[in-house]
Amino acid sequence: MKIVSYNVNGIRAALKKGFLEWLMTVNPDVVCLQEIKAMEEQLDLSLFEAAGYPYHYWFSAQKKGYSGVAILSKRKPDNVAFGTGIAYMDFEGRNLRADFGDVSVMSMYVPSGTNLARLEHKLMYMADFQVYADELRKTHPNLIILGDYNVCHEAIDIHDPVRNKNVSGFLPVEREWMTQFLKSGFIDSFRYFNPAPDNYTWWSYRAYARANNKGWRLDYGMVADTLEDRLKRSVILSEAKHSDHCPILLELEN
Repeated sequence: MKIVSYNVNGIRAALKKGFLEWLMTVNPDVVCLQEIKAMEEQLDLSLFEAAGYPYHYWFSAQKKGYSGVAILSKRKPDNVAFGTGIAYMDFEGRNLRADFGDVSVMSMYVPSGTNLARLEHKLMYMADFQVYADELRKTHPNLIILGDYNVCHEAIDIHDPVRNKNVSGFLPVEREWMTQFLKSGFIDSFRYFNPAPDNYTWWSYRAYARANNKGWRLDYGMVADTLEDRLKRSVILSEAKHSDHCPILLELEN
């Protein structure tokens, strides 16, 4: 089972940059998208079907042109859950889950903390999501949560940890949340295979940050520890350039 997760920073913009042609080359079984910034009715869904994904599910924010997640699949899921049932999360279209056999795959887009009010919102989301995930795992133990977590966990995950120590995305309180999230029973699949520095998934559009690899690792494939023996591969696909993020890829043994 090969899964790709990608914050596309606007699916319509990504389509114009060759996203579907790239996707057909990589050929994953399941695709988790974040920050789609579109309503389902604004898209030509036949394009995704022609690319080999007849099953596609869209969970948009109520606010147009903002947030939103999606899941594309070659195989029909056994069940699809739109949102978490937590109103403020679902209003912004941040969580979508599809179940395939004994594995449950979630596309998640954690809020950014761009100002004090949004930081408080982000921290509330993180706390509430931890409770939600704990409950969900009682019925769906083999849970994989992929997406843009908007947090760099360790100093190795950000190009300049000293200068960014007071910036949202690398604040101690955010990093501690991720530490506790992992302790609750998840594996950071990329770090499971790759301990090397200078591996990032987001770069600012400013000052040639991507060309100079001055990035942040914000996108994760978090895998329930019950699936550890089925982990096969987890990589960052930094060559894909349809967004300010790049995709990640996770592969499990069936």
